[in-house]
Amino acid sequence: MSVFTSVMIQIILPMFLLIAAGAFLHRKYDLHMPTLSKLTINFFLPLVCFINIYETELSGRTAGIVLIYLLLFNGLLIAASKMISRLAGFDKKLSSSFQNSGVLSNSGNYGLPVSGLVFAANPLGLSVQIIISIFQNLLTYTWGFYNSVSASAEGEKVLKKIIKLPVLHALVLAVLLKAAGIELPRFLWLPIENASNAFLAVALITLGAQCAYMKITSLSRPLVLAVLTRLFLSPVIGLAVIVLLDVHGTLAQAMFIASAFPTSRNSALLALEYDNYPEFASQAVIVTTVLSSITVALVIYCAKIWFPL
Repeated sequence: MSVFTSVMIQIILPMFLLIAAGAFLHRKYDLHMPTLSKLTINFFLPLVCFINIYETELSGRTAGIVLIYLLLFNGLLIAASKMISRLAGFDKKLSSSFQNSGVLSNSGNYGLPVSGLVFAANPLGLSVQIIISIFQNLLTYTWGFYNSVSASAEGEKVLKKIIKLPVLHALVLAVLLKAAGIELPRFLWLPIENASNAFLAVALITLGAQCAYMKITSLSRPLVLAVLTRLFLSPVIGLAVIVLLDVHGTLAQAMFIASAFPTSRNSALLALEYDNYPEFASQAVIVTTVLSSITVALVIYCAKIWFPL
């Protein structure tokens, strides 16, 4: 019960307060959604990407095991989401949003606080979650963007759109600066850091604005499948890969728990930016986030039983 209460009060409630603020502001002032979308995708998100890559250290045997796990886990999850969307007969745009909703998880502002609670006395668990968070960001900035762009463009047009993405430029720049050991001067670092800190609030307010007039009178088939993929199939695949790699203890606990996190808000932002069923994508974020307060608590409980320290 303590885990469930902590997740609800420290993670779910603060997120939904900002989402509610976005819904209220949109109803009262009729916010311009294309502007919010472009500001988030083309300004805030690239800065968050830059800081995440620039500041994080990835090295050592543990990081190697986690990266192997992430490649196998996400590869299987992507293949499963593609298969489900084909069997369900989704069109290209709906398939794009469905796959992003099923594969991209909220490993940052949701995953890191949860891991901080679970592994408060065990730094290794939080370190694993940081690696997973960085990988999820990379997955979003590469496969997630490609998946969204390719739903409305083909061939060379997809490549041209991907190359023009500011977030990709930020990613490459961060890798080059980090590899060269170049430290940014304070007058450059401060505005980048301040702007990146605004990303979470702006992203959640945008999500709230998307949901301002949304009514979930019944659970559509795409939404049900997205929830099942993100909250149930994902942990099953994660567990299978952990067993396959014969991982135990804290490492196994951290990876299994991370596989159960809800849909990333970025999937809704990408759907809005490229007009790939944005209402469905927003519903997937909201519903998986609400239900995850129960499912994540159950996965944490199972992780502690199945992978004792």
